Amino acid sequence: MPDRQHRRANSGNDNTSQEHDAILEGFVEQLWQIQESLEHLEAAGCEVSRHEDADHDAEDPKGYNVGDISSSLQLYDFLTKWFNDHPEFLANPFYIGGDSYAGKITPFLAQIISEGIEAGRILPNLKGYLVGNPGTGEIIDFSSRVPYAHGFGIISDQLYETILSHCQGQDYIDPGNAGNVLCAQALNTFNDLIDEVEKAQVLLDSKTDGSDGRRILGEETYGYYLSYFWANDRRTREALGIKKGTVNEWVRCHDKDLPYTGDLSSVIKYHRNLTSRGYRALVYRFTISYSNNMTFATIKGAGHTAPEYEPERCFAMFGRLILNRPL
Repeated sequence: MPDRQHRRANSGNDNTSQEHDAILEGFVEQLWQIQESLEHLEAAGCEVSRHEDADHDAEDPKGYNVGDISSSLQLYDFLTKWFNDHPEFLANPFYIGGDSYAGKITPFLAQIISEGIEAGRILPNLKGYLVGNPGTGEIIDFSSRVPYAHGFGIISDQLYETILSHCQGQDYIDPGNAGNVLCAQALNTFNDLIDEVEKAQVLLDSKTDGSDGRRILGEETYGYYLSYFWANDRRTREALGIKKGTVNEWVRCHDKDLPYTGDLSSVIKYHRNLTSRGYRALVYRFTISYSNNMTFATIKGAGHTAPEYEPERCFAMFGRLILNRPL
C-alpha cells in the first residue's frame, strides 16, 4: 500500500469538493490505524506453506494429519488462548477473512466462535467475516466453472449448451462415474480447454514459449518460486523467531500431496445461520447485492485469490466494510 504522503497527494489532485477530500483523508487515516492492528494467522490446510521438522525428511508430511474440522478447532483454541493473554483487545471489533479453500473454513470458525460467545467464554468481539471466491463444499464449486468459462469466451456456445443439456445433476469432477458418455466427453473437452488458460487468473497470457511448449514462469508464478528462497533465508527465519534446530526447511505445498481431510461437506448452513443472527458477511465474487447481512462484491481485474492480484483495492474494500462505509 502506498505511503501516506502518496495517498494524500492523490486525494489533493481530485477535483471534487474540499469536503470530499476531508472525508477521504479521514478514511485513509482510519485505514492506517486498522493496518497497525491486523493479525495474520496461518492455518493448516488453508495456506500454502508446510514447515518441515528437522527430524523428518522434507517430503515426509508426518504430523500434519488434519482436516477442515480439526484445523478449525485448532484455530479456535489458539484464539481463545491469545485473547486470554491479551484481554486489552477483546473489545475491538473482530472479523475473520479467508480466500479460496479458506473461505470454506472461515464461516465454520465464525460459527464456533459465535457459539462460544453465547456460552459466555472469553472470546473476541466477533462482528462478521469476509471470504473471497470461497469454497462451499457444494457441487456448485465445480459446476460454476462452466458458465464462468463461457462468459469469458473460453468455451463455445455449442459446448456450453451440450454440458447444460447432458450434465445436469452429474458429477463434474468425475462424470464417468455416472455412466453418461456425452457428459463425460463434453467435460473432458471443457477440461482440455480450461487447461490452456491460467485458472487462477484467466486474463493472464498463457505461460508457454511457443517453441517446445514448456511453461514459462510468469510474474505470479515466479513469486511462488522465490518464496522458497525468501522463507528459508536466515534473515527471514530470524525475523520470524524460528529457533535453530526446530524447523529444517520451509516448502510450498503442492496439490493433493498433504494428508488433509475435507470433512466439511457444506458450509452454506453456517453462512445462513451467522447472517440471520446479525453477523455481517462480505463475499467478493459476483456483482454487488444485499441479502440480510450478506454483501456480494466484484474486485475487477483480480484473480482467484483477489488480494494477491489487487491488494490495494481489497484493502480499501475491507476498510470500508469494517468502518461501515458503502463499498
